[in-house]
Amino acid sequence: MTAAPDLAAPRRLALAQPAAAGAWLAELPELVARRARAWELTVERVAAPGGRTSMTVLVRRADGTPAALKLCAPGTSAAREAAALACWDGRGAVRALEVAPQDGALLLERLHGETSLRSLPETKAMLEAVSALHRLWVPPGVGHPFPTVAERTAGLAADGADLPEGAGPLIAEALAARAELLAGAPEEVLLHGDFRQGAVLAADTGRAPWLAVGPDPLVGERAYDLARLSRDRLHDLIASAGAPAITRRRMTKLAASVELDPERLRGWTLFRAVESGVRAHSEGRRADAEALLEFATWL
Repeated sequence: MTAAPDLAAPRRLALAQPAAAGAWLAELPELVARRARAWELTVERVAAPGGRTSMTVLVRRADGTPAALKLCAPGTSAAREAAALACWDGRGAVRALEVAPQDGALLLERLHGETSLRSLPETKAMLEAVSALHRLWVPPGVGHPFPTVAERTAGLAADGADLPEGAGPLIAEALAARAELLAGAPEEVLLHGDFRQGAVLAADTGRAPWLAVGPDPLVGERAYDLARLSRDRLHDLIASAGAPAITRRRMTKLAASVELDPERLRGWTLFRAVESGVRAHSEGRRADAEALLEFATWL
């Protein structure tokens, strides 16, 4: 008799969740079982190490087709993710096959989760990443459910209670950059929201060799999406000689590749690095915080 698969949350997910999410973590095996019954799925195994905001379970549909069951953590929105995937309809991104917002569940096409753009050499990875982003930047549609960049970025404050030592001037600079960027936003398109090389997986769907996954969708200007990509492979950058110059050249190339104002990309890259650094510090990830804030000083 085949042993039942272990459906407990992977360690990375469990460690990343706040104490308040304990009940959800404990409920995950039952959530998997409930969706498996409703969608007639055969459960294979939990994908590990997985992410920090969701659990993915490899499954097969009733006809034997491989798929991936994604269960989103509290505080994330399966409905909003599904809306973005529906808007893209497979162009540059994975397709959602079923959605159960009440369970925070999505049934997705199965991609090669073990192979992302990070497996490619840097130059090739960036070319493929930009190609994928081009397909994702589409009009969000009338009455869309997505927050704006202004709403998403409203949380960073210079007078927070737990800020990294000496980060005050950087935070003030990031907030000033945000205010200036929002005052002159040139466009409003659907954005991935968390786009990086690790969020683009190998695919054999027949549509494209690489497809984006895991959006945290919002609407705003393209430079906001490209800003996260600008700091990809951060620890490799930090270990490189001449990292600040390498970073600035990378940003110049990225901006030119999509005909963006490089100063807008610089501004959003600065803001997003500082915002992520402050959040990492507040979550006790001090090494990540230091790396992100060091990166911000290069800009």
